[in-house]
Formats: sequence, C-alpha cells, structure tokens
Amino acid sequence: MADIPLGCYTIKSHGAQIARLHMYDWIILVLLAVIDGLLNIIEPFHRFVGKDMMTDLRYPLQGNTVPFWAVPVIGIVLPCAIFGGIYFKKKNFYDLHHGILGILYSVLITAVITDAIKDGVGRPRPDFFWRCFPDGKDLYDNVTTGVLCHGEKSVIKEGHKSFPSGHASWSFAGLGFLTWYLTGKIAVFDRKGHIAKLCIIVLPLLTAALVAVSRVDDYWHHWQDVFAGAIIGLTVASFCYLQFFPYPFDADGLWPYAYNTLQLAEAGIAANSFSVRPTEEMVEEGQGQGRIALRDALRCEEDQDWKDPTTP
Repeated sequence: MADIPLGCYTIKSHGAQIARLHMYDWIILVLLAVIDGLLNIIEPFHRFVGKDMMTDLRYPLQGNTVPFWAVPVIGIVLPCAIFGGIYFKKKNFYDLHHGILGILYSVLITAVITDAIKDGVGRPRPDFFWRCFPDGKDLYDNVTTGVLCHGEKSVIKEGHKSFPSGHASWSFAGLGFLTWYLTGKIAVFDRKGHIAKLCIIVLPLLTAALVAVSRVDDYWHHWQDVFAGAIIGLTVASFCYLQFFPYPFDADGLWPYAYNTLQLAEAGIAANSFSVRPTEEMVEEGQGQGRIALRDALRCEEDQDWKDPTTP
C-alpha cells in the first residue's frame, strides 16, 4: 500500500481511523461526565456549623463575577478553538484529536476529583450565614449550638461545597493544559533566548488565576479553596498533556507522540521516546525539533482527497 504524503493527516484521511483507535477513551470520557453529574446531584456532607463559627461565615451572599457557564467556555471552548486554528493551518488531525481529547480528560477528571472532595468535606462557604438564615434571624440548637437553618434547601446544599473551588480547578485544568500545549507549539525552550515567548504562555495561567481570585472576591470561597483547586487542576492537566504529547523541551515536542512515531516510521528512523534536543547541524538539515514531522504537512490541503494509487 502506498504511503500517504509525509505529514498529511487530515480528518478525511485519518479521522475515522483515529476515532476508532480511541473509541474506548471516548466512552470512558462520557462515563466521567455521568459520574460528575451524579456527584452534583447527591447531598454533600453537612459539616457541623456552630454559633461561634458564624463570625467567619457572615460575608454577603452575592452573584458570580464569572458565571458558571463561562468556565467551560474559558477552559474548554477557547483552547479547542486554538487547536482547531492550528489544525486548519497545519493539517494535522492527530494534533487536533489528541488536543481535544486531552483537554476534555483534564477537565472531567478534575471535575470528578473536585466534586467528590466537595461532597466528602462539606466545608461551609464564607456566605453560609445568609444561606442558612436569609432573613437574618439566626437560630441555634440549645444543646449543641449548631445552626438550625430555615433557608432554601438548594441554596443551603450549595453552601456546603466550598472546598475545593470548582471554578479554580476547572480553569487551571483547561488553561493549564493550553499552557503546556502552547509551550510546545511555539518552542519556548528552544534555547534561542526569546524570552518574550513566556508572555504568551503566561496569559492562560493569568486568566485562570483571575477566575480563581474572583471566587474569593465574591465570597463564594475561602482562599484555601481556590489554592487547592488550582493545584488539582494544574496537576491533572500536566498528567493529561504528557499522556499525549512529549515534554515541550523535547526534540519532538511540537506534535503528539503518535504523530511523531508515524513520521519516524515513514522516514525509516527508529523511534526513540527519550529523544534529546538536536544539534545545530541537525537543525540546519531540517531535522529535530519536530522537523521530521513537519515536512510540510502544510502542503496537504483539506480539499485534496488523497487516493491510494494501488487502489483501482
């Protein structure tokens, strides 16, 4: 069977093949979404809240600076749009597929971990007093001094989900993954001293940090909640990125492992998962830093149907 032109891996030529190969990954992804949905339905642990604890839980109950619907837009849709833009420029479906699959796993694994901990810990939010006593008339048990809430049940339920912050963990899971991705794509660690590239990869992290800070400003979370959420999100994002892509400072850090392996196979070179940065001579010859993988897939146009010449 004749080879597809080197570097040419489009939705038309490889979409169905890659989707079948990762079918079980997508099935597990759906399962994670179902699990996270169930975690949001069940009642969280109602941690004891006494009268003397209300001093730190009397912050005003107010709306969200960053609404709930905006978090997946910022943490998933925006990065996927960037992945799509790079695909239409480079025509590398492996990169598009693995980028989308990786960031979805990053966010959903983070969501399951975050919501499971939320339900298990049941920490009251800083505005718990007004959730418990919306009319301002507090009432406590005469023996235990525990609160006797008379607020709306759904509002009280949400009031026991302070730790960790979902906004923070989701944002850092999605934008942390994007930071890894951009670091590899623009070759931040190419040893050429272009420190301005750092400004680009800092932007997603800064955005995630501002989302996290807004949760403290809105009195929906304590600072420990957003800090823990950020750590969870960044950690999961790192594992998920490195499952599909090499380290950004790797010689082939530009594209996913699967793509690099195929390119090396087509070029007749033994794959080495522990590749190091190429020498200057290799770079001049067009090798290294993903260049074996890049002999311009760019020449592969989406509207050109590749046809196997051995097929009648």
